[in-house]
Amino acid sequence: MAAKRDYYDILGLDRSASEAEIKRAFRRLAFKYHPDHNNEDGAEERFKEINEAYEVLSDPERRANYDRFGHMGQAFGRGFEDFDIFRGFGDIFDSFFGGATTATRRGPQQGTDLRYSLPLSFEEAVFGCEKEIEIERIENCSLCHGTCSAPGSQPSRCPQCNGSGQVRRVQQSIFGRFVNVTTCSRCRGEGRIITDPCPQCRGSGNEKKRRKIAVRVPAGVDDGHQIRIAAGGNAGSWGGGPGNLYLALSVKEHPLFKRRGDDILYDLPINFAQAALGDEVEVPTVDSPVSLKIPPGTQTGKLFRLKEKGVSHLKGDGRGDQLVMVHVVTPQSLDERQRKVFEELAKTLGEASLPKEDRGFFRRVKDVFEA
Repeated sequence: MAAKRDYYDILGLDRSASEAEIKRAFRRLAFKYHPDHNNEDGAEERFKEINEAYEVLSDPERRANYDRFGHMGQAFGRGFEDFDIFRGFGDIFDSFFGGATTATRRGPQQGTDLRYSLPLSFEEAVFGCEKEIEIERIENCSLCHGTCSAPGSQPSRCPQCNGSGQVRRVQQSIFGRFVNVTTCSRCRGEGRIITDPCPQCRGSGNEKKRRKIAVRVPAGVDDGHQIRIAAGGNAGSWGGGPGNLYLALSVKEHPLFKRRGDDILYDLPINFAQAALGDEVEVPTVDSPVSLKIPPGTQTGKLFRLKEKGVSHLKGDGRGDQLVMVHVVTPQSLDERQRKVFEELAKTLGEASLPKEDRGFFRRVKDVFEA
């Protein structure tokens, strides 16, 4: 076993060092080698060695035994087997390495936000609408107006913290004087005590209320959009303002239309005769039906644009368009007369082929209806 080092050498002192010099040397070295501050190999062992030296040399009786008998002289004083090197220094080193806590007096806190799911029809999202919703929220007590005290009474100053909301505890150590500030446990940082609580809210300052709120939904909103109603949430505390109310919009699907941005898509079925000979058909829109001319030779996938028949722009004036895609429907059953007509027609038409400009039909269908 390695021989113990001289305690004076450990602290860098000579044997005539005064009590103040011993304390000063210990403070400097303990701070330098404390494990929370120094991660180098051997720092912890060095720290233990410094504490052991200081424990002996700071005690006049144990120092006298050490000066006379060396390390063997500790048999005449308190042994090291029950010496906890960290005892007494935890609070001190907490102050150095982040353990100290500082309390602040409780200030105004804003109320929490609320969220409400608002379903809309396709048309309500397109044109906007007025809705009335009913929510339950926390509001300031209507009797005490959030003061927590019964009408006519006032809260008293907390006797534990004298109204500061904080309790200060002073600790004296070899490193100096430390002040630990914590939140007052009696008033919870408010600095006041409610001596006569409000009978309506029982001293909480708040109460739950159901409210009906008129909501204006702007034209052009879409599924997944959110509307913020400022100050529509729960009441704040200690003078803080209320939170906000957020409306999460969910738009129902339409049986005829599909939306792509501010444009509306509509699939128009026509028969072979209409496609080949042309026709004038009635097309539904979100406003009212309109007349659309189908030119002769129209192919499946042909797109027609109805200007300003789409969704109102959420930001700015005007509306999108309605895109009408033609879909030529093949009959699934024919009577005898229809079959003969198609057979005669087939003899005169020859082999079918797509025009060059329509060979990208399937890609156009995918682009429109999967957008």
